[in-house]
Amino acid sequence: MYYQDFVKVASITPKLEVGNPSYNVSEMLNILQTLKSSIAVFPELGISAYTCNDLFFQQGLLEEVKENIARLLADNPFKGILVIGAPVEIDGILYNSALVIQGDKILGIVPKFYLPNTQEFYEKRWFTSGFDIVRQIKNLRYLDQFVPFGSIVFKSDDGVISFGVEICEDMWAPISPGNLLALNGAKMILNLSASNEYLHKRAVRRRAIIEHSRRNAGAYVFSSAGVHESTSETVFSGHNVIAQNGDLLVETESFSRDNEIIYGDIDLSRINYARKLHSSFRDTLNKFPIDVVHVEFNLPKSEEYHFESPIDQTPFVPKSDHIRAFEKIAALQENALIKRIQHIGSKTIIIGVSGGLDSTLAMLIATRVADQIGMARKNIIGVTMPAFGTSEKTLNQAKALINHLKVTLKEIDIRNHVNDHFSLIGHDSTTLDAAYENTQARARTMILMNLANMHEGIVLGTGDMSELALGWCTYNGDQMSMYGINAGIPKTLVRFMIEHYAHNKFNEAIEQVVHDVLETPISPELILNQLTEDAIGKYEVNDFILHRFLRFGDTEARIAWLIGKTFDLDKQAAQQYVTHFFSRFYSQQFKRQASPDSPKIIDISLSPRSDLRMPSDVNKTKR
Repeated sequence: MYYQDFVKVASITPKLEVGNPSYNVSEMLNILQTLKSSIAVFPELGISAYTCNDLFFQQGLLEEVKENIARLLADNPFKGILVIGAPVEIDGILYNSALVIQGDKILGIVPKFYLPNTQEFYEKRWFTSGFDIVRQIKNLRYLDQFVPFGSIVFKSDDGVISFGVEICEDMWAPISPGNLLALNGAKMILNLSASNEYLHKRAVRRRAIIEHSRRNAGAYVFSSAGVHESTSETVFSGHNVIAQNGDLLVETESFSRDNEIIYGDIDLSRINYARKLHSSFRDTLNKFPIDVVHVEFNLPKSEEYHFESPIDQTPFVPKSDHIRAFEKIAALQENALIKRIQHIGSKTIIIGVSGGLDSTLAMLIATRVADQIGMARKNIIGVTMPAFGTSEKTLNQAKALINHLKVTLKEIDIRNHVNDHFSLIGHDSTTLDAAYENTQARARTMILMNLANMHEGIVLGTGDMSELALGWCTYNGDQMSMYGINAGIPKTLVRFMIEHYAHNKFNEAIEQVVHDVLETPISPELILNQLTEDAIGKYEVNDFILHRFLRFGDTEARIAWLIGKTFDLDKQAAQQYVTHFFSRFYSQQFKRQASPDSPKIIDISLSPRSDLRMPSDVNKTKR
């Protein structure tokens, strides 16, 4: 399955019999009949089994291996790329090798370079390292085919898919063949392994695979021998792993006695973007030259794509270790604010409190910070500024939060002040235009700034990353503060944070207020009955677009396709979301260019001083 620059890969551990190539190939053929991936990887020496030991010296076994590889080629029902392991004899010398196959054609043969010869492994007894032979031989004749041989980068003829192969111990070397193949264009590394099991090795192996995928800025597919290879000396568990760009996609449970298949959806566009983005990867290119053979293949694209697991609708929100993630984010925000307050000698913290999500999070952070640095809570001034669109519900929520936190409450009704300004500029005060709304936002900011001057304090901004991305803020109004504590956190993560703050750090009264805030529809309340998501769409969808665009560099067309898949939207609705998001994203860059300092919390940021160096006048044509 290959579509929209996603390719489905399979890591397979079949049932097999040691020293019985006929049985083993039959099992492989049965698996291949129903395989739904475009690339399939079997374990090391899977045709014969890894644990044949001195049987590898027997010519009868080697002939059976070749006979059954020939049968596999003749009967292969799989249309994709198949990678198998087998002993390959060259001039009477055995090489532990991987054969890359498509249909009845062997695309290439890759030898193992690092042979373990310590503790329970004695591969050098039977096999020879590939280091020397690949300098002498670039092609060999195998089963009446003229086959490329050596360190190979396999690349699809459309240029999208590329991969290299390494075998088991190769991965454990200080600089692995896979690392070098990645630097020579391989986006995926496929590893055929016979990695045995003992206490704690599973965790070590998992970390190694994930780290290789991160360092290679690519994907890593690991297929290992299973329990049927276990001997009196060594036990194998069939631990298969698929990782990409430092993330674990999927792994098997250990010790299955049945055929085991795991599928992973490899995002090739993400790999391209990561390699363009990270200068350390680019700087390493051409520093370690190796003699690479390039092999081209054709892989037809699918008409559609089906993901193995539902796509995460809230990718910014932690899905595991919730408490640890919350504590880390809280520490980042709190310590950032502590540094700023101590640096400027601020005696007070001024926060505009609306009764909504963002100002609630800012208040909770400020309270925690005050407690940590010995600032009296009364020196936090929570300011409510009701106006024409303020609801009784949100005003009461704001007051309840301030009172339960035991910080200073200051209520300033700004309606008369705003009406005076309307008179000053000649606004009729009834036309619900941008001036009507933004006058209120700017009046609030001016009041907060002046209160900060009066009280020798700092205005703590409350706006979040999602609002900045969409420009859903008033320029020189709520867009401005003296420190933007939430600007590094998307809206979906704001909800996560205030829920955990309330549950883990504060009392039940605060938790009840936060519950009410979470249940309240999001609104700037600049006019009556104003709902943010009616105007800009669901924050979950907009955050998803932001995630795909800034983290993975997706095109608008690809994001629209993914939105349809993720949120079960039709093409028109998905395209409307994308068009609206990017129209606002590009046109509102001028607001971000003038944004105040804010701490970076997740792996992306909209700060013009760090992650997003984009001109304000960028052409907004479709990308």
